[in-house]
Amino acid sequence: MIEDFVRHYGYAAVALGALAEGETVLLVAGYGAHRGWLQWPLVVMVAAIAATLGDQVFFFLGRWYGPQLINRFPRLRRGLPHVERLLQRGAPWAIVSVRFLYGLRVAGPILIGMTGVAPWRFVVFNAIGALIWAPLIVGLGWSFGAGMVQLASRLQQGEEILLLVASVAALIVWGLWRRRHRTEV
Repeated sequence: MIEDFVRHYGYAAVALGALAEGETVLLVAGYGAHRGWLQWPLVVMVAAIAATLGDQVFFFLGRWYGPQLINRFPRLRRGLPHVERLLQRGAPWAIVSVRFLYGLRVAGPILIGMTGVAPWRFVVFNAIGALIWAPLIVGLGWSFGAGMVQLASRLQQGEEILLLVASVAALIVWGLWRRRHRTEV
């Protein structure tokens, strides 16, 4: 049932998840790709495109409606000094790295849009960030899947060893019990 759901709706879920804070969705999609339910390159491509488009929308929302958004969502104001410091240190890498900073995945592009960064610059470095982010997070999900397969294999081996030890112990106990009852008769 889960497999069918992932096969049918997995790419749509990746696109929707990557539009906002999609790390969890991408980790699950990476696991699904490892299981063969989704295609890894397609998951990465959908995630990178959707993340880029989502951040572009947030950037332009900040550019056009920044003050209104800050009045409506005062928590945004707290992130503005942090984003401004990042931009002062190096605008291109601040744009790339904001995708990886907890709490700034959505707020970051809005705040960057408010700072006057040129739209073409944001487009280029936002896409670079998405092209780094998507395969990294999907790859972590894939690795988790590989680790789970390895763990299951080891657990199965452990179960087989445990079954063998229990069988040998049962035979020894049965043999001792039988020997004891033979000598009593």
